[in-house]
Parts: sequence; structure tokens; C-alpha cells
Amino acid sequence: MSTFVIAYYALLIGGSCLAAYFKKRELFLLIFSLTLVSFVMGIIGGVGALRFVTIAAGILALAAGTSYAFREFLIIIAPEGVAKELRTAPLTAAFGMFVIFTYAIAGIFAPVIAPFGEAEIISSAFAPADENMLLGADQLGRDMFSRIIYGARNSVGLALVATTLAFVMGAFAGLMAATKGGWFDQFMGRFADVIMSVPSLVFALLMLSIFGTNLIVIVIVVAVIYSPRVFRLTRAVAGNVVVMDYIEAAKLRGEGDWYLIRKEILPNSTAPLIAEFGLEFCFVFLLIAGLSFLGLGIQPPTADWGSMVRENATLISFGELTPLIPAAAIALLTVAVNFVVDWMLFRSSGLKEV
Repeated sequence: MSTFVIAYYALLIGGSCLAAYFKKRELFLLIFSLTLVSFVMGIIGGVGALRFVTIAAGILALAAGTSYAFREFLIIIAPEGVAKELRTAPLTAAFGMFVIFTYAIAGIFAPVIAPFGEAEIISSAFAPADENMLLGADQLGRDMFSRIIYGARNSVGLALVATTLAFVMGAFAGLMAATKGGWFDQFMGRFADVIMSVPSLVFALLMLSIFGTNLIVIVIVVAVIYSPRVFRLTRAVAGNVVVMDYIEAAKLRGEGDWYLIRKEILPNSTAPLIAEFGLEFCFVFLLIAGLSFLGLGIQPPTADWGSMVRENATLISFGELTPLIPAAAIALLTVAVNFVVDWMLFRSSGLKEV
């Protein structure tokens, strides 16, 4: 143990000195900060804490290296204009894109990747992991790994459809309100305020209790809940565009509302709307996962991450962490999308890195 501690601190201090000597300011701050954290953790938790810090730092280094390699790969295969933008992407955004790409592959090729069907019973309830089941079995004897893979298709796919519908509804209403103005603008604004005044989870539980829990109802209810947020942003962005001189010139030429929206307003409002799509996806994804956890989302036997957490929560009492894997998958995708959205918002703001 003493050899590990001496080698550990010698490596950190040596790395800090080399970074300072070669004037690598950011690298020096990173390594020396890790040294200070390790010093405090070593005093509090001993060698075990140092090993934990080492493992965590290794995982972060692996994630950073993977993100850098994936960004360079995208730069090589992307067209010149897109590649120029990708060169400015931080590693956090590259990590987010890598996670989103991984989830997309898992969802699209779920029948190929998963060794068993999502509803196929192959073992006894809560069977431990073996050579056939990577993560063991759930409460009915279905393969957990296969259901997590299929859950990527079902959970993410449903959230994507609901987000797209909410975005189309809210963006169209916001563009029409900004273009027409008057009583239509006032009516849509007050209607959006009424929907937003009701807590989203309460509204969803009420509507699903009335109309049932089939997928079409879930998509429509979730879209209605989140379309007012898109409406308000679109109305604000488009409101700054409709007062421009080129909009007045188009009106004087006799152009209609649809032409103004399609050719003049929407092309000048794209950047913040794309970023908003990512944010709305996170909200929708978490709401659908929450509804599934409560039993009102995607219904069995269809695999869904939210319901998988509820169905296998009993294992947590026995020290088994398998039920936390679907929860971690939900959290990881949410964080990844936010990383990409943060970068897109930074780009659309026009700010420059110092």
C-alpha cells in the first residue's frame, strides 16, 4: 500500500512539474488540482479513497480520449463547413455526440445486438449473471441486457416522436402568432399560459387516467404539455425578426404569411430553435421515464427504462445494483444531450472564447 501511495503522488507531482515547466497552464491546473483532491481524500479515506480517485481519474481520461478521437473522426468525414464548426466543439460536446451516436446505434440495431427478445423468458426470476445473461434476469426471468438494449429504441424513440410533435406544434403556432399579431397573438399567448400553469406531471397523470395509456395518447399528451414552451421561445425569436426592414419590404411586395414564415422568418430563427429542440427532448424524455416508473407510460411487456427501474427495485434491498443501470442510462443520455445543447447555444449566442 505504501508503494502505491508513494508512486501515486510521485506521478502526480512529477506530471505537475512537467506541465508547469512546458507552460501548459490548463494541464498543470488539472493535474495539480487532482493532486490536492487526492491529498484531502487520502487523509479522510486512506488508500481506498486514493484508489477510488485513481479509478475515477482513469475513467475521465478514457472518456476524454474517446471524445477527442470521435471529434477528429467527425471532422474527417464531415463536409468542410461542418468540419470547421466541429473543430470548435469542446470535449464535453464531443462526448455528448458520442453518447447520442451510441444510443442511436443501440436503438436502430436492437434486434441484432440483443441476444434475446425483449419479452422472452429464458430463466428464473432474478437469476444471477452468467455466460448467457450479461446482467442477469429480471423479476420474470427475462434477460436484463436485452431489455436495456430494446429500451433504448422504445424510450428514446417515443421521446423523440413526442418532442418532434411538440416542436412542430409550438413552432408553427409561435411563427403564426408573430406574423399575424393582434387578437390571434394574444389568444395563443394566453392559451399557452394556461397550459403551463398546470404542473406537467399532474397534467399528464390526469390526461392518461382519462384517455388511457396507449402510445398515441402518450405522444399527444406530452406534446401538448411541452408545445407551449416552444411557442413562447419561437414567438420571442420571431418577434425580433418581423420588425426588420426586409420583412416590411416583403409585405409591400404582397407576399403572404406562409412565404414570410418559410423564406424570411424561419431561416433567421433556426439556431435557437435547434438548441431548444435538444432541451425539450431532455424534458420529454424525463417525463416519459417518470410516467413509466409510475406505471402510466409504456406498458409491459414492452421494454422501457423507467418501468425497468420500478420492476426490479427489489434487488436494491439485496445490494444488487442492476436496477440502477436503466436509471444511469436515462441520466447519461440527458447529460449528453445537455452537453451538445450548451455548445450549440454558445455558438448561436455569437460569443467568442477568451
